[in-house]
Amino acid sequence: MNKKCDKYEALFTFATEEEFQKHLLECDDCKREHEKMNRVSELIAEVKSEYTTRKDKYRHIKIACIFCMVLFAGVSFQTANNQYRIVETIMYGEQLTPEALGFPTDSYGLIMVDE
Repeated sequence: MNKKCDKYEALFTFATEEEFQKHLLECDDCKREHEKMNRVSELIAEVKSEYTTRKDKYRHIKIACIFCMVLFAGVSFQTANNQYRIVETIMYGEQLTPEALGFPTDSYGLIMVDE
């Protein structure tokens, strides 16, 4: 009874290309294993472009979602700020500013603090 050769993985990993090819010519078990590995490699190469294309699509979708969220947040905050100013104007007759509240301010409108 023939025992199956189990040297394929070790030779594929650690042997030189010449030693590996020489063993493939001599051993039918390793030759069949090498043919299986080549078929798997071909299938992986064939599917690789589809995988990277799908990955790129998801990346574009993520970027679009982030852009929409940033845009929505910016518009929401600006709308809330404008609404706050409108409420101030309706309640107090003018927009509340540091100058209107009597705080000392500099030329930029910032509150001045004495040391």
